[in-house]
Amino acid sequence: MTDYLAELNDAQRRAVTHRDGPLLVVAGAGAGKTKTITHRILHLIKSGVSPDAILAITFTNKAAKEMLHRVTDLLAREPELRDERVRPFLSTFHALGVHLLREHGRVLNLSRHFSIADRDDSLTLIKTALQDLGYDPKSIEPRGLLNAISREKGRLITVAHYTEHLEQNPFGQVVAEVWRHYEQALVTTQALDFDDLILKTVLLLRDHPEILSVVQARWQYIHIDEYQDTNVAQYQLARLLAGARENICAVGDLDQSIYSWRGADFKNLLRFEHDFPRAVIVTLEENYRSTQMILEAANRVIVKNVNRLEKTLYTKNGRGEKLTLITALDEREEAGLIAGLAKRIIDQGGAPEQIAVLYRANFQSRALEEAMLHAGVPYRVLGVRFFERQEVKDLLAYLKVALNPQDFISRKRIINVPPRGLGKVTVAKVLANDVASLPAKTQTKVEVFDAILTDIRAKALVEKPSDTVRYTLEHSGLGESLRQGGSDDLERLENLRELVTLSLAYDGEPGETGITRLLTEAALVSDQDAMTNNKQAGAAVSLMTVHAAKGLEFNQVFVTGLEQDLFPHRRLFENAGNGEEIDTEEERRLFYVALTRARQKLYLAYAETRTIFGRTRVNIPSDFLLDLDDTLVEPLGEEIMKYD
Repeated sequence: MTDYLAELNDAQRRAVTHRDGPLLVVAGAGAGKTKTITHRILHLIKSGVSPDAILAITFTNKAAKEMLHRVTDLLAREPELRDERVRPFLSTFHALGVHLLREHGRVLNLSRHFSIADRDDSLTLIKTALQDLGYDPKSIEPRGLLNAISREKGRLITVAHYTEHLEQNPFGQVVAEVWRHYEQALVTTQALDFDDLILKTVLLLRDHPEILSVVQARWQYIHIDEYQDTNVAQYQLARLLAGARENICAVGDLDQSIYSWRGADFKNLLRFEHDFPRAVIVTLEENYRSTQMILEAANRVIVKNVNRLEKTLYTKNGRGEKLTLITALDEREEAGLIAGLAKRIIDQGGAPEQIAVLYRANFQSRALEEAMLHAGVPYRVLGVRFFERQEVKDLLAYLKVALNPQDFISRKRIINVPPRGLGKVTVAKVLANDVASLPAKTQTKVEVFDAILTDIRAKALVEKPSDTVRYTLEHSGLGESLRQGGSDDLERLENLRELVTLSLAYDGEPGETGITRLLTEAALVSDQDAMTNNKQAGAAVSLMTVHAAKGLEFNQVFVTGLEQDLFPHRRLFENAGNGEEIDTEEERRLFYVALTRARQKLYLAYAETRTIFGRTRVNIPSDFLLDLDDTLVEPLGEEIMKYD
């Protein structure tokens, strides 16, 4: 038997040993919040709570899998729990929604095999709606409409409510019309978009008390990670799950709230004490990641924010090096200096995968990529997802249609992949269920396609997921078609074989359950999951936005583009939705997140001039740099060779 409590500091131990009633854990960056949550789960189980009465929710598959791995390891260390067959339910918000909707969705007239429409699918439906309604897609931005609909769903607004309370303005009218059309298409397709996975789950539990009672009886101890990142719908879902018992543990950090642009409301964390007056509050301030020098810089920056819960990070890791300030003539020199420093770190034995270059806006990656190539530094740009590759989406579409024949989005995608000689008119008639009017020869082609889907369905319902994926690759004709192509097609075939390999992980749940979980997790994969699972990534420097870096950590971190109007970003001040003060504070929180990604060494870079959208502008250093004096920061030494 291990003394698992001895592994914790005093604050962590208070959080872990608090059993019943609401608990708020204010967890600073690198302060061991995952360790605290997992040890708390172990403590609950050792205290007599059944593992399947415990629920823990976070935001990314990566975080959920890390939590599951740690809990499994902790339980394996305890002899009396080693053979425990039941495990806590550890999930993302969206995956939890899928689980509950597949289990209880019949009351919402949802098929158990409903499809999950990804963003591309949703955009396709929005464009179709615009065309059907007679709007010019070139004059109305489909992404803007989808963002507006997504924002409303995140606020728990349905299309009926939106239409009833519609403000009389042209854009709102278009949103209402397109949304109604879009929603009907989702219903016809038996599909839900990402926002529906939370919205529909809240409506399911709120409007069906008998189902809510079942769910609350099952999960009696609730843990919500990254509580500051919850939107209205996620917040309400957490409240419903907590129920009258109020055995809810919320873990979060206002200083790392950086997602207001996608509906996150940090006030959810601030109102926790009001929602749960009996709440116990524990603050985790000891950082296990960074040096004291890095933490002093981070503390100096974030203390200027008004909307926060007071805390000061500290560490026993040692003082460490000062931060290095890189001043460059332009973005080309900035990128060259960074590439040169990265190369030096690697040449001196540093691991490329432990180096990250962070930027505020995606366009900044171009100069950095060119410099890395020139310097011969291996790199990867976060955001190229395995599951977004065309050929991977094609094969998954076969599986989706096989299980959900009403999924006309996926059906349209693959009806001519590989080519079957079916023209646009034929496809339109097939999707309209008007096959009878087609010529006999064409009808035969359609019947062959339908027979392929029927065969795949028969396999999917009983076989191991990996066998089903392998069978689909060949039976669909995708494998043979790609083998007949050129080198690019052979690379695509390798990606599909990798999908077969990946599906082996789901063979523990044979048949319908395993293949459904594969489709669900493929649909819900995040940027960070993509980076973690990318087999081609290898040992490479990571280039990514600061937003994408949240939750990650590296030995050496470069924060680039620290110029006024770029970081902090001017756009937020021009379009301040909640007032300029809030937006300014979010930019400061974003800089704080960037600083606290580093374990050993931080480099801060800015360019005196930068060309953006074809115009060169003269910059002044970011206000954030004014918070850091020469006790924390030193300029880059002249011994560093300039980029040529």
